Amino acid sequence: MPTMKFASVLLEKNPRSLSYPSLYCKADGDVIENKTDGSWLLYGKGTYDFSTYFNSLSVQKLRKYTRATKFVLHLELKGAALAVQQTKGGVFSAHPESVGKPRELAASQDWQHVDIDLQVDDDAVIVGFVISTDGQVALRNSYYALEYEGDLRPVELALATTTFKKESYIERNISLIQQDILASSEEIADHFHMYVIDNGRTLDVDKLSDEHVTIRPNQNVGGAGGFTRGMIEAMEQKTPATNVLLMDDDVAVSPESIKRTYNLLRILKDDYSDAMISGAMLNYEVGEDQWEDTGYMADGGSFTPAKPPLRLTQFEDVVFNEAFRVPKRVRPEQRYAAWWYCCIPISVIKDEGLPLPVFVRCDDAEYGTRCRRELITMNGLCIWHMSFHVRYNAAVERYQTTRNTMIAQCTTGFAPNSDFMHELHNNIRLELKKFGYINAKLCLDAFEDFLKGPQFISKPGVAEETFMGANKHKETLVSFDELQHQAEELHIDGFNIKDVTRQIVDDDVPRTIPERLQDYVTNNGQRFMKSDGQGYAVIPLLGWAYPAGVIRGKKYLIVIDWYNKKGAIRVKSADAYTEIVKRYERDLRYYKANIGRLRQEYSAARPELTSVKYWKHYLQMV
Repeated sequence: MPTMKFASVLLEKNPRSLSYPSLYCKADGDVIENKTDGSWLLYGKGTYDFSTYFNSLSVQKLRKYTRATKFVLHLELKGAALAVQQTKGGVFSAHPESVGKPRELAASQDWQHVDIDLQVDDDAVIVGFVISTDGQVALRNSYYALEYEGDLRPVELALATTTFKKESYIERNISLIQQDILASSEEIADHFHMYVIDNGRTLDVDKLSDEHVTIRPNQNVGGAGGFTRGMIEAMEQKTPATNVLLMDDDVAVSPESIKRTYNLLRILKDDYSDAMISGAMLNYEVGEDQWEDTGYMADGGSFTPAKPPLRLTQFEDVVFNEAFRVPKRVRPEQRYAAWWYCCIPISVIKDEGLPLPVFVRCDDAEYGTRCRRELITMNGLCIWHMSFHVRYNAAVERYQTTRNTMIAQCTTGFAPNSDFMHELHNNIRLELKKFGYINAKLCLDAFEDFLKGPQFISKPGVAEETFMGANKHKETLVSFDELQHQAEELHIDGFNIKDVTRQIVDDDVPRTIPERLQDYVTNNGQRFMKSDGQGYAVIPLLGWAYPAGVIRGKKYLIVIDWYNKKGAIRVKSADAYTEIVKRYERDLRYYKANIGRLRQEYSAARPELTSVKYWKHYLQMV
C-alpha cells in the first residue's frame, strides 16, 4: 500500500516552546537547536519522551476519520548509543505505557535511519515514543508516516485571515508561512494560497504579496465580512480551492498545524469528506492551557466550550483531549467550530451559502450550527490566542452578541434550542444589579436594532456604524490615577487604588437566604424597597461576573480591569434604573406583537443575505 508523511516530529524555538517545552518533549536533559545543520541535539545522557501534545500520534481518530491502515515512525539519529521505545495512551492511561521491545542503536557518528512499525490496538488513543540515550544524540527529519487505502484526495488549500490594524501579528504569520510552508519541499507548497483581508488598509501590499500570498485591501466589514471575502477569493482563484482555512490575525500558530490539516484532508474517508477541521484555542499567555476545542450554544443562550479546561503538558489531559466525546445532551444542531482556526470545504460553502453580515460575534457559531457537519479536532491542530478576560469589550458582549444571536436564530434557525430572550433578560438584570446602566442600554440598543428587521442590517455600512456606535457609547474606563481622582471628587471614603489587589477585585462574601431573596426581589435595592446604598465595593469588569455578596447595599461600585490597569466608578441611580426598566418593558410589548412577522422577514431574507451576489455588492467587489 502507498505511504505518506503525515506529521513531523516537531521541535520549535519560540516563546511557547521555550516556556512550555513539555508540549513537545519531556526530558531530563536539554534539547538544543543545532543551527549548523538544522538538527536538534538531545544534549546529554537521559530520557526524552515525545509522548506529548505535538509529538504523539492520534491513532484513534486517524482510524475513525481516515483511510490509514498502518502507522510508522521514521527517525534519523546519530551520536551516542540509544534505545527507542514505543508508547501508547489508552482511555485510562495516566502515564505513557510501553509497547513492545525497544529498538536499540549502537553509537554512530553517521546518520542512522530507523523505521518502526507502530503497534496499535483497540485501546490505543494516542501513540508516541521515548528515546533513552547514553550521551548526546542528534535528531533530524523525523516524522510519522501512514499507509493508506485508495488514492490521495486532490486538495487545494486556501488560508484566509482577516486583520484590522494588527500589523505585527499578521506580518509575523505571513513570514512563518512563507518560510515553513511555501519554501518547503513538501506537497502543500504547490497547493496552498494565503489571503490576508486587510480591513484596516494599513498593510504594504507590494512588500508582503507574492505568488502564493495575496493582500486584499478591504472595507471595514468586521470578521464576518473579511472571512466572507476570503471564502469568495478561495472559490474564484485560478485553480479553485477545495478547502478554506479561516484563521484569526492576532494569534500565534505553528505552520506544522497547517501541514497536518492539509495531510488530513488528503486521506479522509468519503463519509467525512465534508467535515470541518477545527483547531483548538490555547492561551497565548499560559501556552499549555487549552481554553476551547469546539463549542456549543447552551439552552440558556450562552457560548460554551465543549471540553473542560485542560493542561496539555499533562499526559492524562493529552489523552483526555483525544478520547473526549461530546455528551449526548449537547445536540448536534447546537455545536460549532470557532473561526480562530476552522477549515471548511468549499462544497459546504456552496451548499449552505455564505455567512451573515453581522460584523463580529456569532458569525462563526451561526455558520457552524447552520452547516451541521462533522467537526474533527486533533492534538497538534491549534493556535494560541489572548484569553477572553483580557479582551472583554461590552460593545461586543452586550451589543453585538445580543443582536447577532437573535438575528441568526430568526434568519437561519441558529441554535434552535437556545433561548436568547432568556439571555437578554439575565444580562439586563445582571447589569442593573451592578449599576451597569450604560451596558444595560447597550443590550437594549441591540434588541431594538434586531426589532428593525433584516432591511436594517442588510445595508452596507450599517454593521460598522452600529459597532462603532456601541464602542462610543460603552462605559468609559480610565487610568488608575484618574480613577483615584474621581473617587476623591465623589468623596468615596476609604478607597485607595494602591490598596487594591487581584484578591480584592475577585473577592465575594456569602449571603443568607433572606438576603438572597431580598436582592432578587429588589434588584439590589432598586425597586420596591428602594435605598440609596452606602459605601463602595470593588468588583471585576467582566460582564458575566456576579459578586453578589460584596455589591449588595452599596452606593458605589468600582469596576476594575486589572490586566489593562483601568477602571470606572458606577453610582447607584433609581432614576436610571427606572428609565431602563420602562424602556425594556416597551420593547418587550413591541417584540411580542411583532415577533411572528420578524421571523418571517428574516427567514425570507436568508437566500439574499448569504448569496455571492449580495456579498460582492456589500464588499464593493463589483
